[in-house]
Amino acid sequence: MHARLTITPDIADALAERRPVVALESTVISHGMPYPKNLATARALEAEVRDSGAVPATIAVMDGRIRIGLDDDALERLASGGSAARKLSRRDLPIALATGALGATTVAATMIAARLAGIAVFATGGIGGVHRGAERSFDISADLDELARTSVCVVCAGAKSILDLPKTLEVLETRGVPVLGYETDEFPAFYSRRSGLPVDQRCDTPAQVAAILRAKWDLGLEGGVLLANPIPQADELDADAMEKAIAQALADAESQGVTGKTITPHLLAALERITQGRSLTANMALIRHNARVAAAVAIALSAAESGDSRMPP
Repeated sequence: MHARLTITPDIADALAERRPVVALESTVISHGMPYPKNLATARALEAEVRDSGAVPATIAVMDGRIRIGLDDDALERLASGGSAARKLSRRDLPIALATGALGATTVAATMIAARLAGIAVFATGGIGGVHRGAERSFDISADLDELARTSVCVVCAGAKSILDLPKTLEVLETRGVPVLGYETDEFPAFYSRRSGLPVDQRCDTPAQVAAILRAKWDLGLEGGVLLANPIPQADELDADAMEKAIAQALADAESQGVTGKTITPHLLAALERITQGRSLTANMALIRHNARVAAAVAIALSAAESGDSRMPP
């Protein structure tokens, strides 16, 4: 075990026995939703993974340690911490560890921690990417570079729709990150199932995803794989209405001079207000769906690596 990690006994046992484990980020708890909905969602995500047959591993930084797995007290502390919880990406991890800060891990930081712990599959809502207007601001999420360097499969509902999706996919292509569509030929647009943009490969079963993961990493091709899993049809929001809401939220952020790592939580909060809560409801539904798919992929990967003939199709 890495010296900076604290792993709960149930997760440590599962990893030692090569049973399926799914990493879960913690910024969705501290920065993605208001309290106490964030706490309820964190517990629901863990239950989705557990009920699907895998072991959940929510990741955060507390008291100078990377915590792989959080008990109820730790979840409560993070969910109710508000601005006391720092939003941690790659550059922030060493500072938070050295200072003992309370920190919630983004996609990038969660990937780093999962890789250190030996967890190959991670479920989130949506990845960061190239922000609209990046040709002026140069605002590009560290998530994309992390996907290029850290060998973890990230299950998401695409990139957050507040971003420039074509440019985000272009950067992923340049970085050599395979973008797979789960039961879709099209890259999902977070709140919407469709974007008009193609994925690199459609996968209709967890075993197909596991086979691609094994082929990539067996070749020594370091780096992640993005599994884009569309929001369930019943929870999808109207794409045109969301685009208008996003334009309004972006204008609001620009007028207030919001930039950097604060812009994403600011925009998500603005969208919740503009849509009268519908965006938050959709966000909760899609991340739970991603957790279920991630568990299925982790089970298939575990079975494939153990040579289990009962591997699911």
